[in-house]
Amino acid sequence: MPMPALRRVLASTSAAAGALALGLAVAPAHATTPLHYAALGDSYSAASGVLPVDPANLLCLRSTANYPHVIASRTGARLTDVTCGAAQTKDFTEAQYPGVAPQADAVTPDTDVVTLTVGGNDNGTFINAMTSCGTAGLLSGGKGSPCKDRYGTSFDDAIDANTYPALKTALRSVRDKAPNARVAVLGYPWITPATADPSCFAKLPVASGDVPYLHALQAHLNTVVRRAAAETGATYVDFAQASEGHDACKAVGTRWIEPLLFGRSVVPVHPNALGEQRMAERTMSVLGLGG
Repeated sequence: MPMPALRRVLASTSAAAGALALGLAVAPAHATTPLHYAALGDSYSAASGVLPVDPANLLCLRSTANYPHVIASRTGARLTDVTCGAAQTKDFTEAQYPGVAPQADAVTPDTDVVTLTVGGNDNGTFINAMTSCGTAGLLSGGKGSPCKDRYGTSFDDAIDANTYPALKTALRSVRDKAPNARVAVLGYPWITPATADPSCFAKLPVASGDVPYLHALQAHLNTVVRRAAAETGATYVDFAQASEGHDACKAVGTRWIEPLLFGRSVVPVHPNALGEQRMAERTMSVLGLGG
């Protein structure tokens, strides 16, 4: 072989070897296939009221700073986000709005991880309890327990009779779509403190005796969510301890939930950006996701 040709072959072989060595050196950083991640759920998953708003579907009032986006950005997961404000468990298998597919349709056999927060809108549990107790609190001047006196166990009874079986149906619809996926069902972070905080009445106008009533109602809902998760092979992400001291009565920078009045969100009694970040971090820790 002529010398010039030989030199070209040797140079080419050397370059190929170098490229191969380089490829082997960087391969571990790119070897892991990104997780296929489907995010489902209601306004607590969508981060309704947190900017910026996802322009893909304005009806759902979904934020690109919600906990699914935080998880995806920190783990490199490939995210399909169908979270939607006001979603109920039925919206996993039915269209919530015209042109909005059932949420479970986002889950496929190759989905690796699913997260969701759902159940609070069934029976109007959160909105009815907060508006009813807030109105009663204003009328009573913050005294007594007018909401508890009027509604008693009715909210709890509806959770047991309706929300619990509906949760299991919704979670089974997810499991049927992706039998091998890790499904994380998030509890709801605390909205109220365990006992009344007189300084909070202007922001959360609930009578002193109704604050523990609402707190117990939320604890009951979370217990039902936990039970439904366990019975359908899902992982429950508990915020009972993690969100203690971060309720809507706390100051900006501490609270995870915005208050009913004088808050910093157009959607009150919902997580703020800090709350969504903490929900993401807690979920990642429970699932053992890096980032």
